[in-house]
Amino acid sequence: MSERIDGDIFLPDAKFAKIRSPDRVSGCRRVAAHPYNYEMSTTAPAAATATFKSDASVMSLIGFAHATSHFFHLLLPPLFPWFMQEFGLGFAEVGTLMTVFFVISGIGQALAGFVVDRFGAHRVLCGGVALLTCSGLLVVIAPGFAALFAAAAVAGLGNSVFHPADFTLINRRVSVPRLGHAFSMHGITGNLGWAISPIFMTTLAIAFGWRAAGLGAALVGALALAFLIWKRDLLQYEIRQKSVLNKPANQAPDTQGSGAWSFLGVRVIWLAFAYFLLTTFAFGALQNFAPSLLSELYGLSIAIATSALTAYLLGGSAGLVLGGFLVKGRQSFEYLIASSLVVGALLAFLLAFAIVPGWLVLPLMVVMGFSVGIAGPSRDMLVRRATAARLGEGAFGRVYGFVYSGLDVGLAIAPIAFGLLLDAHLPRLVFIGVGVAFMLAIVAALAVGRDASKHQSAASR
Repeated sequence: MSERIDGDIFLPDAKFAKIRSPDRVSGCRRVAAHPYNYEMSTTAPAAATATFKSDASVMSLIGFAHATSHFFHLLLPPLFPWFMQEFGLGFAEVGTLMTVFFVISGIGQALAGFVVDRFGAHRVLCGGVALLTCSGLLVVIAPGFAALFAAAAVAGLGNSVFHPADFTLINRRVSVPRLGHAFSMHGITGNLGWAISPIFMTTLAIAFGWRAAGLGAALVGALALAFLIWKRDLLQYEIRQKSVLNKPANQAPDTQGSGAWSFLGVRVIWLAFAYFLLTTFAFGALQNFAPSLLSELYGLSIAIATSALTAYLLGGSAGLVLGGFLVKGRQSFEYLIASSLVVGALLAFLLAFAIVPGWLVLPLMVVMGFSVGIAGPSRDMLVRRATAARLGEGAFGRVYGFVYSGLDVGLAIAPIAFGLLLDAHLPRLVFIGVGVAFMLAIVAALAVGRDASKHQSAASR
């Protein structure tokens, strides 16, 4: 049984006997007012008493799962040259595989937050990894190019659960003082998955063929699934019922829609969605076509051009580490995002006009990745801040699921849009498009920050 007193939720104290909290009313623990706002199962360490070891273990396990997700983002692109040769395809045609992947992932991600809230993040996460594993096996048995669309679709469905599941687990299983580092590690492991996948897939394809590369990817997915099942106790929490999905008592009237989808009527949610779409649209150009792009612009070999993408991703990982420290104690996350993306945009414009020697391409890609990476933790904290200000912490699952689907939309559009530019031999316009997308993302981030500040100020009065 639970009880509501003055807008807060109270649960029987027997389930939380190990938690020492001054917020007790008639044998109950205050849930809504607790700084972590968690309802933890008795089988896992309570967030209120979380240690560095327990936080680090949770972050590592979620990070490994996230790395697996990003690894499967690049299940197919490294194999494009083999597909093009075997099936007689162009860049835009093979790019449609990734469009299928990200369209399905984007639609699924917008819905996955509700599934996570209903069935629990750990179960949904395991289901997603299992689907990724199956997509690798579908590559192995694909009789032709058309069958690869099934692999792309299954991989997209598996990928759709990760952001709502991961961020729900981070917010419920990691203590607040370490949230910045948790978001940082989440981004770093994703980048590492991106960095490892092209080398892993290309190496296997060169040595044993593209079907063997698909089998290798399936084994990576199976390993991640085994770890999630083995360490499931670390990720268990008590599923929050609808009755305790609280909203701030001082919430503005226009944000208190009664429907599950009422958050879509909030302008700041769409601004956050646009931010994710724009930044990943820019990244999609590099993720899918960096080797061909840099080879045509600078005359680099495929091996060196592929290393440039890896350099960008490793630079991004280093930026994410620094970004995790920079968000601590900060409130205006949007200004850190803006300054980071300005550097990324300027470097994209510089690379577009090929006015630097070829040997400088790799260092510049590292710096670009580093600057964009710094914005990662601030981005996640900004979404958290804006959601709490407008809708309350009970909306985290739904909002994270929806705004992060902007990632998939951007990555779905990018392969076709930039593939057409490359087919038309206009690589310069690809880098210009990257720079413009970063500049528009800055506008969106500043608007989200202003909205959150305005409503936080109104709530404090």
